[in-house]
Amino acid sequence: MDPITRQAIAVAGGAGGGGATYVDDVFSTFLYDGTGSGASPAVGQTINNGIDLSGEGGLVWFKNRDTTYPHRIYDTERGVNEFLESNSTAAEVNATHGLTAFNSNGFTIGTMPQLNEGTSGYEEHVSWTFRKAPGFFDVVTYTGNGTNQSIAHNLGSVPGCIMIKNLSSTAHWVVYHRGTSVPAEKALVLNENWAEDDDVYFNDTAPTSTHFTVGPKTQTNANNETYVAYIFAHDDQSFGTDSDESIIKCDSFTVNSSGEATVNLGFEPQLVITKNASGSGAWFIFDSMRGMAAGGNDAYLRPDTNGQESGGSNFIEPTANGFEIKNLGSNTTFVYMAIRRPHKPPTAGTEVFQNLNYNGTSATVTRSTNILVDALITQRTNAGTPYFLDRVRGFSKYMQPDNVYTEGTQTTNITTAANNFLEMGSGATVNYSGKNYLLSMFKRAPGFFDVVTYKGSGTSQAISHNLKAVPELIIVKVRDTSDDWPVYNAPNTASDYINLNSNSSTTSNSTRWNNTSPTSTVFTVGTDGSVNNSIRKYVAYLFATLDGISKVGAYSGTGYDINVDCGFTNGARWIMIKRTNGTGDWYIFNTLRGINSGNDPYMVLNSNAAEVTNTDYIDPLNAGFTVTSSAPSALNASGGYYLFLAIA
Repeated sequence: MDPITRQAIAVAGGAGGGGATYVDDVFSTFLYDGTGSGASPAVGQTINNGIDLSGEGGLVWFKNRDTTYPHRIYDTERGVNEFLESNSTAAEVNATHGLTAFNSNGFTIGTMPQLNEGTSGYEEHVSWTFRKAPGFFDVVTYTGNGTNQSIAHNLGSVPGCIMIKNLSSTAHWVVYHRGTSVPAEKALVLNENWAEDDDVYFNDTAPTSTHFTVGPKTQTNANNETYVAYIFAHDDQSFGTDSDESIIKCDSFTVNSSGEATVNLGFEPQLVITKNASGSGAWFIFDSMRGMAAGGNDAYLRPDTNGQESGGSNFIEPTANGFEIKNLGSNTTFVYMAIRRPHKPPTAGTEVFQNLNYNGTSATVTRSTNILVDALITQRTNAGTPYFLDRVRGFSKYMQPDNVYTEGTQTTNITTAANNFLEMGSGATVNYSGKNYLLSMFKRAPGFFDVVTYKGSGTSQAISHNLKAVPELIIVKVRDTSDDWPVYNAPNTASDYINLNSNSSTTSNSTRWNNTSPTSTVFTVGTDGSVNNSIRKYVAYLFATLDGISKVGAYSGTGYDINVDCGFTNGARWIMIKRTNGTGDWYIFNTLRGINSGNDPYMVLNSNAAEVTNTDYIDPLNAGFTVTSSAPSALNASGGYYLFLAIA
């Protein structure tokens, strides 16, 4: 795309207007439970995923995760009643009670079981929504002429992948992909696991930024037959705040003899679709919503079959810059499509943080949330071990900030972290009967919070992150052995660290952060085993100050009331405080349990002790919070120095 067109799109907000365009505006993976066939009563439902389909157009791809219902694909060019099946050669089908409306913020579905099965045990569904937008995705319908023809599109850049289906007749799905061995000549078949096919589907002509060409084949261009083409971009760098970021890439990678490959995208993906191109092999769809995680049992669906969701192996691990492949084959070339994870800056603290308070049941239960939860801290108000869980490692993995223990696994923890709910199993980590839980829940967002996993090297190394700001608070934990939780904080220096699992004061030691301050793209770890052992795996939680949303800072104690100005307008909803120049626990206060002018309940992260409710250590303040004169030396002593993280 030329610079003038790029600038016009940036000003207009892509196709939709309103400023810069983010992947959040044009793509969504949305998990939901069915309310239709099998439910009582059977009703349709509206899915709000924030994607404008009625105004901009696009595609919605559905799959029931629990059964062998086929994949179903709808698009705005053909209308709400017309569907195709990615795993079938069938022509277009017209049916009611499926997709019933394309909306300005998502879509509405009826009671059709393939889209909205509500029978217990079979009710879990996934939808992938692609909005039409220059540089990302387009939908085109056309009529074949039986010879060859050039078809216009509005992608605005050279396509990386084109999926074509004959709407009139039984025929295979044909896929152009720039990652095949000879892209203009070789094609793949979406509904089969076949190797590359050499034929004139695309008339041996490479697509351009305005057209693609089809040859005289039933699958792509039979006379008077009708077709739909789904056109995906590759590496068009016109997205993000400065309109200089890519959100989609279509390319190839080759796994080595050990079945491994490292793919550098320049971004962390939320969706990867891949296929063995050098031989026969299945198509796979991985996404972070269903469990594409570091060291997890990655869930996958196959667009070439109607099979239910499967998993059980560690196939793919997202990284800050791409992904790593494992166990998909050896000495084999795969093509892929990868879509960037959400990266739209938040405008309010309520978009990225929420507390949740409930009583455990020891039975599977669904609890509503107001945010997409990427990480959470669980604490039991009536005493119990606190835990850290996150989407990047997979929510079955947990760690305990009150000790040095290795990462644990409990499959009955959070079994689904969907867009607006958490499904909790019977696990004591989050749902033990008779216990009261407080969850501090965080969404990853530029300038606010990020989660990174990495492998140790034994020598100092820079670790990439996607915070898009300089981290001011970094919490690191080695996952596969027992060791401390080192914490970097900007109010101190890059030669200092403090341990989350301890009430001890700051220690100066260059082997944690290598005396190197973090940047907006990397943080540095030294040679200490708690941050960088050559045979170990790590996770890091990164926070920054984002105006009006979060504040990482410090204050000096006086023994009198201290007003801490965070730049907020309605006070802090969640506050973590730690004394750094003396003994002191990691205190947690929140408005859900109470930040009042009277007594304020608190818990500490470095202990399994019960919530304390009979003290008045903190008071509300519109600009942030007030530490009271009655607070102990761990919070407010003359000469004391205190680190804090506050969220509005």
